Amino acid sequence: EVQLVESGGGLVQPGRSLELSCAVSGFAFDDYYIGWFRQAPGKEREAVSCLASRDGSKFYASLCKGRFTISSDITSDITKKMVYLQMNNLEPEDTAVYYCAAKRFTKGWGWVARDIDYWGKGSLVTVSS
Repeated sequence: EVQLVESGGGLVQPGRSLELSCAVSGFAFDDYYIGWFRQAPGKEREAVSCLASRDGSKFYASLCKGRFTISSDITSDITKKMVYLQMNNLEPEDTAVYYCAAKRFTKGWGWVARDIDYWGKGSLVTVSS
């Protein structure tokens, strides 16, 4: 069973940091791009960042502004992998539900919502004083 389970969201003050985690299981990691989208209230879902385990390539949307870093790690359970999104210097405009997502590598480069094969349920990040 494919699972993408986000954690780490919450309320944070502007200028502070937060790290989101995504526990991924149920498919071959090297065959997928794995990363993040976000959706703010009343807005469309937008790409944030993704990485490819197979070659280490990474993508960052312009909204990251050098503040966000994506990374991954193996776990003691070889059937599960962790993907992280470190977010620094958060702004109120970063308030959104953040979704972990995966897309088959064979679909080619590009990180757009319509191409995603698997979605997590999302984790709410609220940036407010």
